[in-house]
Amino acid sequence: MSEEEFLAALTGNASDLRLAIEALRSTGQPFCLIGGLAVNRYVEPVVTLDADFAIAAAGGLVEALAARGFRVQEFPHSINAQLPGSRLRVQITVNSRYAGFPGRAVPGQVLGHEMPVASLADLVQGKLWALHDPERRSSKKAKDEADLVRICESHPAMLVLIPVGLIQRIDMMRDESGVKS
Repeated sequence: MSEEEFLAALTGNASDLRLAIEALRSTGQPFCLIGGLAVNRYVEPVVTLDADFAIAAAGGLVEALAARGFRVQEFPHSINAQLPGSRLRVQITVNSRYAGFPGRAVPGQVLGHEMPVASLADLVQGKLWALHDPERRSSKKAKDEADLVRICESHPAMLVLIPVGLIQRIDMMRDESGVKS
């Protein structure tokens, strides 16, 4: 089974991620993949039905998504989109603190699609911001912690980016490896 077929089996739609990437590219604005799918670019993948992106500016994006059949919801710092009948949730962050991410993104292939992916250090920063968001659900924070643990297991150099005392499992890894923060 190809990555595209795997995604289609999960989401119920073979083209939703491709169409979202097309819509993002059509704006001419720099963007990159962030969140769990981006983490999967660097570590052993886990399944998620969220495709999270950061974009520098969203001018024309809502229209581009709607033209490709997405149902779109706009929020102060994000745009959420979903194709009818699909389980893939496209979440696009339009927040100034993520503005530099696209410029530092690296080329990547995720689920059979070429796209810019946030740098590993930027992914860590994004996960740290998410952990400190008082409105974020506990279940999402637990996933963010798990993503940070997965990153640090595969890329011990990232240990120094995680504040001491924030995540006990990462502190244990730091102690075991002798990494100083």
